[in-house]
Amino acid sequence: MQAFTAHTGLAVAIDSANVDTDQIIPKQFLSKVTRDGFGIHLFHDWRYLDDAGDQPNPEFVLNQSRYKGASILLAQENFGCGSSREHAPWALADFGFSAIIAPSFADIFYGNSINNGLLPVKLTSTEVQQLIDEVAAKQGAQITVDLQALTVTSPSGCVFNFTIVESARHKLLNGLDAIGLTLSFEQQISDYEAHIPAWYA
Repeated sequence: MQAFTAHTGLAVAIDSANVDTDQIIPKQFLSKVTRDGFGIHLFHDWRYLDDAGDQPNPEFVLNQSRYKGASILLAQENFGCGSSREHAPWALADFGFSAIIAPSFADIFYGNSINNGLLPVKLTSTEVQQLIDEVAAKQGAQITVDLQALTVTSPSGCVFNFTIVESARHKLLNGLDAIGLTLSFEQQISDYEAHIPAWYA
């Protein structure tokens, strides 16, 4: 998993509350167990006018040329609600997003994002709305998310502070998923196993 320290990128807003995982990645695209190849289906029902995905919806924000290459997603409260499918953060990351900023997230989606190297940032509703307004007002507007400093810097230079559980921050800063975190204690595990008393019948 790639480490996340700080990221500056083009921002785009899905200005809706309660965006669920079936909207993020519809159920018909969950046939794979690898993490790649889901980005093309991200927000499928909103991005396309047809089921096959051949006709982009020109009204949908991710299809607008000014947001091409966006890597920071802004959203409203309760982002990622619905089912627990891990494919949702897979699709967002595969599309190119590195961080999502919202007032709140569904708990399972929040954890799945961290476990897959996608940083979920919680700001107040007022702060998120300011970011959305600034991004809408200026083409090419960029946001900086600094996980080391625990700050978000708006296009206009306003700095907002956020918090995250230290164990999650450690994993993201060091690029560790659950397996990687376990392997970071490999020496201690080996030492422990070397001193386990033998079992006798």
